[in-house]
Amino acid sequence: MSEKDTPANGENTPAGEPDADTRILVVDDHKTFADLLRFALDGEDGLHCVATGHSVSEGLLLVDSYRPDLVVMDYQLGDGDGVTATAEIMRRHPGTRVVMLTAHADADLMRRAAEAGACCLLPKDGSLPDLLNALRSARAGGFVVHPALLKSLVIRDVVRPEYVPPLSRRESDVLGMLALGMDSRAISAHLGISVNTCRGYVKSLLSKLGAHSQLEAVAIANRRGLIHAESSSR
Repeated sequence: MSEKDTPANGENTPAGEPDADTRILVVDDHKTFADLLRFALDGEDGLHCVATGHSVSEGLLLVDSYRPDLVVMDYQLGDGDGVTATAEIMRRHPGTRVVMLTAHADADLMRRAAEAGACCLLPKDGSLPDLLNALRSARAGGFVVHPALLKSLVIRDVVRPEYVPPLSRRESDVLGMLALGMDSRAISAHLGISVNTCRGYVKSLLSKLGAHSQLEAVAIANRRGLIHAESSSR
């Protein structure tokens, strides 16, 4: 926390002091970005940046100190992510509104951000007017995703699905059995391979499909037509 961000400093507004403006905390690990946003916010009628933080831990301390009305939270932070921070803010201060910024969004991030209590998800490279409009209209209990993020999600996952490297025959076999709900031990016994070898195929599948779990891998593969009846019925 920099000296200018301490509650004792006169240019910030400590928690509990009357203030007609919407009191905003900016949490972003890019200090220049945070400082520029602070400068922009303080030039707007009805908005006031009380402080800037650059990590999850610092952001939580500042929320406790200043009790801001709204937090502008970057998704990627050095000591964690904005979703985790948002969930903790909601636990400590349920009335706080959180607008989250991200360079890349997917369906999982949107779901997690909404469940954590964020009220808005915006592209980090979006325009300042869009951000200011979101800050002025953000409502607790709602969840708004910027159209640009929704468009990029549709283009990536529907119109132009990401390239998937070709699967080997054995990877296809393993994928089909995962789709049947079999675990690594059952698959290894069925194919006559070791459990470690089977897990190696599973790890390769997750990498090729860009999945974080076996369930997600099956869902992605099914959506892209990679699970065939002959392999999943073995």
